[in-house]
Amino acid sequence: MPSAGENYAVYSSMYSLAGAVVFAIVYFLLFFAFVFKAISRPTYVHFMLAFFCIIRICAFVIRALLIKEESIGENLNVFIAYQIIYNVGFFGILYSAYTLVLDRMSFAKRRPNGPISMLLSRPFLFRIALSAGIALGIAGASIAATATKASTASTGSTLREAAVYIFLALSALVFLQTIFLARAESSDGTYKQTMDGFGAQNGAFILALISLLLVAREAFFTATIHNTSEQNNEKLWYPLSALTELVAVILFLIPGLVPARKEIRDNNY
Repeated sequence: MPSAGENYAVYSSMYSLAGAVVFAIVYFLLFFAFVFKAISRPTYVHFMLAFFCIIRICAFVIRALLIKEESIGENLNVFIAYQIIYNVGFFGILYSAYTLVLDRMSFAKRRPNGPISMLLSRPFLFRIALSAGIALGIAGASIAATATKASTASTGSTLREAAVYIFLALSALVFLQTIFLARAESSDGTYKQTMDGFGAQNGAFILALISLLLVAREAFFTATIHNTSEQNNEKLWYPLSALTELVAVILFLIPGLVPARKEIRDNNY
């Protein structure tokens, strides 16, 4: 970390003010899109994605301020807040993807019953692992940013690495779930058989694409975990981190992809 008085934004290779502003604006528009979806077709996924958009708006606004205002760029607390909000905020879209897979799977009459699929369909276990990743990410970012000793900084880095590995593993598990979903939706009596719309008919494919984008995002952080200069390089960071999850969020808006709460409730009776 830079010494007191130095600019944390410059240290972290944050230079593109326009990029941060554009992403903040896009997420602002997406927030209203998901609020509309949450009102017209109430479901947990839409509410969670609206919340995720708020997290991303905050993150990119802070990033823009760190770049534009020198006094803010030198503020350690603001820099730590940005690190935590951006990196840990990933849980919102990851859990939305997982929940949507389970929601669509609930319509299948012939669900996978193998040990792996049964384990993956336990939301409680997924939430425990996700909570562990969040806690480790917050602790790691805080410790690494405020460490004055090499040993303390190493501890913070180790915790952050553990969080990255957890998020990567969970992203891969969501992708695996989409494979089971594709098999289940190939039979009769599934959501794609009972609903119209491109999203309803091609949900497993769209969810597989979403989960692959999330895996790509975490694979980038995993591959650069010991090379922060590459990880912070905006030529890599924007397309492999920021853009991958933005495209994933936009895919959730495809009509018919997300079952409404009423449809899920009626299906379970």
